[in-house]
Formats: sequence, C-alpha cells, structure tokens
Amino acid sequence: MSFNTQIRDSAKRLGADYFGVADLSPAHSFILAQGGPSVAQYERAVSLGIALPHSIVDRLPQRTQRAVAVEYRAHAYDVINQRLDLVASRVSGLLQSQGYDALPIPASKRVDDERLCGEFSHKLAAHLAGLGWIGKSCLLITPGAGPRVRWTTVLTDAPLVETGEAMDERCGDCKQCVEICPVKAFAGRAFRTDEPREVRYDASKCAGYFAEMKEQDPEAAVCGMCLYVCPYGRSRVERVP
Repeated sequence: MSFNTQIRDSAKRLGADYFGVADLSPAHSFILAQGGPSVAQYERAVSLGIALPHSIVDRLPQRTQRAVAVEYRAHAYDVINQRLDLVASRVSGLLQSQGYDALPIPASKRVDDERLCGEFSHKLAAHLAGLGWIGKSCLLITPGAGPRVRWTTVLTDAPLVETGEAMDERCGDCKQCVEICPVKAFAGRAFRTDEPREVRYDASKCAGYFAEMKEQDPEAAVCGMCLYVCPYGRSRVERVP
C-alpha cells in the first residue's frame, strides 16, 4: 500500500468525503504573504473536505425562519468544522508518527481581521489538488457537490504524490451567485491567479452583513445564498448534469 493510499484511506475512515494532495510551489508567494514563513515553508498540502447535507442547504431561502438558520449554523457549519478539525488532527498525527512535519490548519477560522482571512486558504489547496475550481463566488466549486463542501488542510513535508492539477473554471456565463448576494459582494469576474481577491470579492460587505445579523441574533446569523444557488451543488432533482 502506497503512503498516499494509507493517508487517504485513513482520512476516509475518519469521515472525509474529499481527499487530495497539492503541490504548493505555484502559490508560494501568495501563501507567504498570507500566512508568513512558518506556513509557507511546507511544500505540500493534504486537502480534506466534508460535503454539506443537501436537506439543510436547500432550506436556506427560508433562513429568516429562526429554526432554519439555527439548523444550518449547527449542522452545516459548527458540526462540520469540528469534524474537519478532528480528521485533520488525526491525519497530522499519522504523518508525524511516520517522521514528517505536519501542521493542521483550523477549518473556517479567521486570524486576520483587517484582511478578513485565515492563516491559509483551504480552497487554494483543494484547487491545486485538482478537487475543483474557484468560482465567481470565490468558493471552491466541485464537479459533484458544487460549493456545498467545507474544507480543511494539513500542511506537510511528507513525500506524498500530488493527486491532480488546478481545475479549469467551468462557470461560463453563469452569475447566479453574483445576482443572489444580498449585499452585492461579488464583481462577477472569473478567478485569475494574477489578480487579488479584492477585484472579485468585497469581503468587508459580507463581514458587515454578518455583524448586523449577529447583533440581532448570534445563533441565527447565516447567509450561504451563493452556496445554495450554484447549479453544480443543487439537490438531485435540480442538479445540472
């Protein structure tokens, strides 16, 4: 059994739906600027994803109902993030037991309130691992589940084999995520590696929107409409082939 297979099978047994290995060298400058030298020193990333329940995401248009919002917050955010962190911790331990360095990056944790970003981009790792592309919503879009997947990453120096290459964008002329956004945070531009996030996405608009909702009810502060509307992620009845 190859080392890749051993790590992948362990991650799957622990509950990961998606597994990939990325070569981070093409994005070294970006990673260095976002996370600093201690993060940028790693050559590879293990990308881990868990799919969200369609039954919960499909109810997001009714998120003004408190029960719907609380349910989404609990089972499509808090619980999934906890599961991801547990998988990442176990995978990191397995890599370390084999003599390699491994740094698990927390799922969905912001560390920079000025730039409104985490220490490392999980969607970047998933993109470079060949698991999907960056859509106009700046979310990672998978061919099978669309953006209805949450991600975490384990950075490592282990000699794992890359599982794929960055996937070409497949959104075409679709702008449903742009049009449905309640605060018009998206510019509708396709992802390009030579452009900063700011030309495609105004994160401060999202942050302000959530801040307003949290003042009213912290447990019911959810949106996710860009995630809901993507044709690649709709329920089986609606899903685009």
